[in-house]
Amino acid sequence: MQAVILNGADKKNPSAAGAVRALKSRLDGLGWSLEVLNLTQMEIAPCTGCFACWTKTPGRCIIPDQGDLAAKALVNSQLAVFLTPLSFGGYNFHLKKALDRIICVVSPFFTRVRGEIHHQKRYECYPKLLGIGLCDAPDKEAQNLFAALVEANAKNLHAPKEAAITLVGRPSSKAIAGLVDDALQKLSICPAETLL
Repeated sequence: MQAVILNGADKKNPSAAGAVRALKSRLDGLGWSLEVLNLTQMEIAPCTGCFACWTKTPGRCIIPDQGDLAAKALVNSQLAVFLTPLSFGGYNFHLKKALDRIICVVSPFFTRVRGEIHHQKRYECYPKLLGIGLCDAPDKEAQNLFAALVEANAKNLHAPKEAAITLVGRPSSKAIAGLVDDALQKLSICPAETLL
């Protein structure tokens, strides 16, 4: 099984580093492979909205940079993790740029998903989605917005399951591991009995 972390946080962010370590430890123990894309260090241009990824090169962005790596990693994974400092309850610009560029993983045609109109699938399978938000101080409104955003993106990306957690302040490694374990249980990746 394959997982990818689209990491929009600076590598020096202690909570982000703790989340990556916790995910790596838990997924390694389950026999998963984990790829981490550190978006702050990648050359990813903003989406131009040209829709060539739907009409001229279906499934692939025409911009020749590292933006394609995120789309490829996402469609080849069973778990995609969006790791980001919260910006008014949303993703920071590093993650947002990458997510704008993965519009190519869905079709330009529409269908009903959970009673709403969304793009049709381009591929047979899509990964489960885990959102991990980083927040300096408690902010329930931002945390609720983040959870709603992850849920909406899960619908758009045809994720079979989604979960969202927020790491507030500078939580301990143990606290981060506990939140990650809870999220992986919700995603049916890590059964509760493996945590005993």
